[in-house]
This record gives sequence, C-alpha cells and structure tokens, in this order.
Amino acid sequence: MTRPPLTAPFSIGDLWIANRVLLAPLAGIGTWFVRLQARRHGAGLAVSEMVSSFGLHHRNERTLAELLRIHPEEHPVSIQLFGHDPAVMRSAAAIAADAGADLIDINMGCPVRKVCKSGAGAALLRSPDLAIRLATAAVEGSHRPVTVKLRSGLEPGDTSGLDLAVRLVEGAGVAAVAFHPRSAAVHHTGEPDYGLVRQLTERLQGSDARVIVSGGLATANAARAAYEESGADAVMIARGALGNPWIFEELTEGRSRPPSDEQIVEELLWTMERASEHLGPERAARYVRKFYPWYLERLGVRGPDAHAFQRTTSLDQARDLLAAHGRLPTLVT
Repeated sequence: MTRPPLTAPFSIGDLWIANRVLLAPLAGIGTWFVRLQARRHGAGLAVSEMVSSFGLHHRNERTLAELLRIHPEEHPVSIQLFGHDPAVMRSAAAIAADAGADLIDINMGCPVRKVCKSGAGAALLRSPDLAIRLATAAVEGSHRPVTVKLRSGLEPGDTSGLDLAVRLVEGAGVAAVAFHPRSAAVHHTGEPDYGLVRQLTERLQGSDARVIVSGGLATANAARAAYEESGADAVMIARGALGNPWIFEELTEGRSRPPSDEQIVEELLWTMERASEHLGPERAARYVRKFYPWYLERLGVRGPDAHAFQRTTSLDQARDLLAAHGRLPTLVT
C-alpha cells in the first residue's frame, strides 16, 4: 500500500494540518517563538513545552503570561498539559482552549523524576484508569481534539504503553497518539523500536485516531525511515530541530543544501530578538545561553570561543562576539 508523502495534509479530529511533520514538545524550550520558528520553516504543527495544569487552574501569573502565550501566526498550535488531577485538567484544558489552543496534548511520557513523582508524565503508565480520566476531562473541558504523548513502557521490555494508547482512543476519545517507542527508564538512549509503533497503527486500524511517531528522529533521513517503518500518520521532530529549523524544509520542501553561515547567524539573531521580546533583555540574555551551542556548532565555533558566549550577561555582548568572529559583519549590528 502506497504511503502518503510527508507533504500530504492530514487531520487530527476536525483540525486539518498542512503536512505530516510536527515539532515535538520541548521542555524548557518550546516557547511561542521556537514554535513560530518551526512553522516558518515548514512544520505543519508545533506543540508547546509542557505546561502545568495546576499552574493554569490556579491562574499562576508566569504560567499564563509566558507558557500560554500564543503568537497569531503560529496556528495551528497545540498546548501540552501535564498533571494528575482530572478536575484540574478539565479546568486547565478549558483555559488553554480559551487562550487559542487548536489542540490539547497531555504529557504521559515525561520520564523526569520530578514530574513522575507527582503522578504525572510517564508515571501514568502505572495508573491507566487515571490516564483515561485525565484525557476524558481534557476533552470535556476544551472541546478541542485531544492528543496524548506517551512512551512504550516504564522499563525495557515493557509495552504497557501500547495497551494504554488503545484504551485512550477507545475509552476517552483521544484523537491522536504521539508514540515514543523507548521505555521511560532509558530516557533518550538506545534505539527506538519503530516496530512497536507499527503494532499500534495496526491495532488502531478502523478508528479515526492518528498515530505520530516520535523519538530518535535526529535527521531528515531518520525521520523518513521511521515514517516508513512505523506506518505512522506523521513524524514528530524533537532534538533534531534544536538549532536546526531547516530540518522542516528538508522534509516538506525537499531542501538538500545545509544552511549557509549567513542563514545560521540570521536565525540565531532572530531567536535572540524574540527571546528579548518574550522575557525582556536581561532574562533573555540568560535564557538564550542554552541556544548558543546549537548554532555555534554549525558555525564551527568551538572550545574557548564557544564558551565565551556562556559567560555573556547581555544580548549585546553576544552580538559583539558574533561580530568579533568576523565572518559575517554585515549581519551583526
């Protein structure tokens, strides 16, 4: 059977998406401008970093102002929520929908101890009935298509995530499952088992639910291979997009050339400006330190020259370092 190309549109619930290449939720990174960047370069949909359902429910100022901020040009956009209380999830999903979310995603895959300790993230694999209630609450609260991102299991060899995924579709009306076929215990190490994703697609045949493959998609070629092997409806790019929004052009527009140094610097400067717009220049100067290595590596800036960017205390200092680097003076002001 011929597979639709990654450039083909598809639907999640009643929402049509322009192509089958998505930006994954990136904890601590997936702000509105990172999502907008992915959309600018061709992603059909971007998912936010995970947002506390309790933070939204209790109207936490920072959560509302920063994590729930949606740019008008990034639609369609999905807001990912995490939590363990169905009533709170219902409330949070309603708030996210009112803020402009086109989709609600629930994190059931985060392996980080702090999240799991609260009963959220991958810990929900131990509590499938609670997971069903959370998803049902999000559907009821948001009146939007609800998706779930989850792992294949808690420990290597555990495939309980497959059963939970099916139950989420059949019992809670989940519109799509983003499936990461590694156990929570291994985090991002080891080879993903895309055969498990294919098992899920086969088990959900006949339903309207979509399956999205995630995990290990560091390059465009890896994403294409996983798409074919898994039989999924779409791919979800995570680490492969860090400092590399051009991966979306590779997958949706057939881009074959790496970005030029000028394009890399332009993108870094754009990111710095958007971070300043989002957080103010002082906080942004600290925040973007995590972004520098991704772009500098592409520019061939390593060692002490790269470390100097981590010691900057202002965006202007970083711009000066770029100018001092000397290759692209016309782009640095």
